[in-house]
Amino acid sequence: MEALLIMVLTFLGYVIMYQVYGKFIGNKIFALNDKNKVPSVEFEDDVDFVPTKKEVIFGHHFASIAGTGPIVGPAIAVIWGWAPALIWVFVGSIAMGAAHDFGSLIISMRNEGKSISEYTSKYINARTKYFFFFIVFLELWIIVAIFGLVIAVIFQMYPAAVFPVWMEIPIAMYLGYLVYNKGANLLKWSIIAVVAMYITVVAGVYLPISLPSMFGLSSIALWSIILLIYAFIASVLPVTKLLQPRDYINSHELIIAMTALVLGVIFAALSGNLHIVAPAVQMHPTGTPPLWPFLFITIACGAISGFHALVSSGTSSKQVRKESDSLFVGYGSMLMEGALATLVIIATTAGIGMGLTVGGHTLLGTEAWTHHYASWAAAKGLGSKVGAFVVGSANMLGALGIPKTIGVAIMGVFVASFAGTTLDTATRIQRYLITETFPKTFRNKYVSTGFVVLAAMVLIFSSGANGKGALALWPLFGATNQTLAALALIVVTVYLKGRVKWGWLISAAPAVFMLVVSFWAAVENQIHFGAANNILLQVINLIIIISMLWVAVEGFMKFIKTSMKDNSDLRGSASSS
Repeated sequence: MEALLIMVLTFLGYVIMYQVYGKFIGNKIFALNDKNKVPSVEFEDDVDFVPTKKEVIFGHHFASIAGTGPIVGPAIAVIWGWAPALIWVFVGSIAMGAAHDFGSLIISMRNEGKSISEYTSKYINARTKYFFFFIVFLELWIIVAIFGLVIAVIFQMYPAAVFPVWMEIPIAMYLGYLVYNKGANLLKWSIIAVVAMYITVVAGVYLPISLPSMFGLSSIALWSIILLIYAFIASVLPVTKLLQPRDYINSHELIIAMTALVLGVIFAALSGNLHIVAPAVQMHPTGTPPLWPFLFITIACGAISGFHALVSSGTSSKQVRKESDSLFVGYGSMLMEGALATLVIIATTAGIGMGLTVGGHTLLGTEAWTHHYASWAAAKGLGSKVGAFVVGSANMLGALGIPKTIGVAIMGVFVASFAGTTLDTATRIQRYLITETFPKTFRNKYVSTGFVVLAAMVLIFSSGANGKGALALWPLFGATNQTLAALALIVVTVYLKGRVKWGWLISAAPAVFMLVVSFWAAVENQIHFGAANNILLQVINLIIIISMLWVAVEGFMKFIKTSMKDNSDLRGSASSS
């Protein structure tokens, strides 16, 4: 029953905080005003700038920021115990992540839909733009390369997921055609599309697809190539052709999957089969880095993630049709991600105890959890992270009478679909970034997107034909991502300093916290890379540390110099709202 109580209390907390704290930030701090012209209307081009209903853009935004992030982070962080993971997800998403995402979104909307690195130049100074650019480019480079690997691994682990994931593309494109070209009813046809999607999920169980090694390349490498080709095509298409309708389907898939998991928790708990089998706190599991600061680096999406600022200022700010919608999209989607992360924690600390099959034997209860989380080395692999969630979730779905094979397929498709959204959204955002920074060289979207995909390809095959080269830079991702979150919050703080008296506190406190833990983790990484004599990671990590300190110092100096009158001419400022 403790798992059920945790779920009910945290979900209730999210609802209350959206109604109280979220609306306070939106109305009193950012002074949302629908009279302000937004980029989707001002620069409408039916390709990137498209005014969109908030329900649709919510689906895109959530699918993009989520990916596998709120799954893999909590699924490994519970090795320190369920309590630290749950507290960080709940407090982080409400007080830090939601303010970070919403602030990045609304500032971009008030700056012609430009990316965060671009408007950093305006609110701090031009020098910081290039330090910001380095961190953002590095993060997106790793994401585009690694998410191709993530999906490839999921396809390899769950062949039943391959058919439905690829079938979602024509289903989504046909939905987009009906809605945008024929004026069909969005709700009606999206329901039909989701039903068709779940039919393909069941079909996938009977039509598993495995890709063999060919041409001297592993199946992982082949899938990565195919997925990057897909990312190129998807990210140059108008958003109404694939991105929006697919992500609208994904938002329905999310609602169905989360509803099923919630019901699974309820039924399994009431039947007496669901118990938390993980320890509440475990400070020193075998081989783990210290809980402080690495808990806050391991769980990013689900609490706070710098990548979200890139989505907010990269794609979503170009599609929100009026300022009042931004609260639902920016703040609401972060709380929804926190809810998903909460379900992941329950699945990996309670659901897994309902049965884990190992070598033909089924382990139950604490024995199942202890086996999976025996050490950091056992739990930190990508397959282990995804597997713990999928198995735990499928066990809980079993309480609803859903066969385990179908439950595994549903969760496998769920994870792969959201990872696919992150892949092509990151590709599109990277294109925006280099076009804004180097407009003369990368004005053509096909050239800029081609550069993004080829750069990812180089990283993927840097280790040879196995296609796992992106793993070389993966140790940098956690600290880089949370550094970006800290720097985005610094920009939001400077923006608010010149706008609302004391309003900057809502972002300043999270900025300081994230700056401290990110710097701490980066220094710990530098020591670790030095001990391993990894020159490449040492050099890149040192540049990250320098960039972090540079932007922090410049941001602090700008903050001290900024007064209320400095930003009084900003579109959407308190004085003009």
